[in-house]
Amino acid sequence: MSLRSTDQLKYWGIAAAVFILALLLLGHVLLPFILGGSIAYFLDPVADRLERAGLSRTAATALITVLGVLIFVVLALAVVPTLIKQLVGLIEIMPQLFRDLQAFLNQRFPSLLDENSSVHQALISIGDLLKSKGGAVLEGVLGSAMSLVSIIIILVIVPVVAVYLLLDWDRMIAHTDDLLPREHAPVIRRLAKEVDTTLASFVRGMGLVCLILGTYYAMALMLVGLQFGLAVGFIAGLVTFIPYLGAMIGGVLAIGLALFQFWGEWWAIGLVAVIFGIGQMIEGNFLTPMLVGSSVGLHPVWLLLALSVFGSLFGFVGMLVAVPVAAALGVLTRFAIEQYKQGRLYLGKSDPENQ
Repeated sequence: MSLRSTDQLKYWGIAAAVFILALLLLGHVLLPFILGGSIAYFLDPVADRLERAGLSRTAATALITVLGVLIFVVLALAVVPTLIKQLVGLIEIMPQLFRDLQAFLNQRFPSLLDENSSVHQALISIGDLLKSKGGAVLEGVLGSAMSLVSIIIILVIVPVVAVYLLLDWDRMIAHTDDLLPREHAPVIRRLAKEVDTTLASFVRGMGLVCLILGTYYAMALMLVGLQFGLAVGFIAGLVTFIPYLGAMIGGVLAIGLALFQFWGEWWAIGLVAVIFGIGQMIEGNFLTPMLVGSSVGLHPVWLLLALSVFGSLFGFVGMLVAVPVAAALGVLTRFAIEQYKQGRLYLGKSDPENQ
């Protein structure tokens, strides 16, 4: 005999409440495990392809682990120190850039920056804010998220969790499927497949797009000779998952820095603008259609809302789970709308079979 709808809703509500409570109380503890699970999910298709090529699951996991360690060592030795140095330098130089901008505007447009004008007051406020808060924000982020203990925990636990989950991924999926309520198993499998398709398209696809574009922007800007080119490329690539935002933020930042560094060398400033124009063309015409697809079911506004809500409620861990939760809620919402349009509330009082 099937459970009543009210009982099913009660049980699913309890499960959702337990999930939210766990994030609130154990968010900092769950961080390494969520990161490890995310890495395993991201690499599972690679392991599956290696298995189809003839390797066992153990051999495929070992090969991926060795390559991952090599990539991590190269990044840790060659890229990460320079990136951190440039990010710190960029934050420290921002107040000086605003002071230079104020002096430039005062020289060229003296009436615009009268002491009582709103533009003058706004520039002073922004410069003071960056000077007082920029270093504090960076120190707070590094102090909370990258303390010595956190680094050790992440460097030790995350790889171990990722390796074990990657090794047992297919087995865990099979065990989970075996625990599904038999009456609802087909519907749950269908919804889970839709969520996985959305996540695979967005997380894996957009992850590769962000990596490729961030690498392109960083290398191109460094070849031009722009200061903080690596940091600007990293920032632009990091926010590329939101359409146009990565190019807009990175472009404005890069062109602004180029104006101060290359003033008078207009070809260099134009070259920086061309770099971001080419990046947008490559992303829109090649990378996103090939790696993400035309529709992944995650609207940018919906994604921003999920990141904002989960980030404010659960911190950094909330931002990590925001995308999969947003994908799941999107699939469930479409399913609910589909059921609603097949029900009597939408079709009318008569039996839908007699319509």
